[in-house]
Amino acid sequence: MWRLAATLSFGSLELALQSPHQLIMAAPVKSLRPPRKNEVRLRMSSQLSLFEHQPELPEGFRYHPDVLDEEEQHTLAGEIKRLPFKEFEFHGFSGKRRVVSFGWQYDFNHAKLREAHPIPAFLLPVCEKAAGLAGLAKRGLEHLLITEYGPGAAIGWHKDRSIFADVIGISLLSPCTFRLRKKAGAGWQRASILLAPRSAYLLRGTARNEWEHSIPAVDQLRYSLTFRNFRTELSP
Repeated sequence: MWRLAATLSFGSLELALQSPHQLIMAAPVKSLRPPRKNEVRLRMSSQLSLFEHQPELPEGFRYHPDVLDEEEQHTLAGEIKRLPFKEFEFHGFSGKRRVVSFGWQYDFNHAKLREAHPIPAFLLPVCEKAAGLAGLAKRGLEHLLITEYGPGAAIGWHKDRSIFADVIGISLLSPCTFRLRKKAGAGWQRASILLAPRSAYLLRGTARNEWEHSIPAVDQLRYSLTFRNFRTELSP
């Protein structure tokens, strides 16, 4: 006994040749109609999306959307706005963004690391969540920097200080473009990604050590929670 792969269709009735001596009646099939114009456009759009160029991000960069829900974001933002922010200072110059540090604070004016107030209790759950994304122990992130980006605030090209190892950032309230670049001959190799509210990113390995990053001026209020751990050999 064998079944022929081909079938014969007569109107709405489909016949299948199952053996050299048997012709069996298969299930009725619906009559076909040509696809409508909007269906053609939808199918073409779906197929084209498979070939759209996706920017190549550096090795060691990881992006996690929706690590917080809307309620968590709302609660955190309400607590964060009451923190004692100060204008960011770098060698006597003040930036548009405001910052507050917990656990440890890096003094850019004196290039020194100083102890800061412990991470507040309301931030411990999100700290543990950030540690989990990086595969670290719950209390494995010793430093938290919270940055308030008002409209027009930005941060220029930089690498995080070498005393730190992994960098995990969580975005609140509004999106931003996260840009990366690495020296390549006489030019730069570049990449970028849109960080959505409630998302997180991880910088580790090559992305952390060989690439610089920056954020252009934002349009709306944004909070950034940046968690860091120390390199074992440089831990204070």
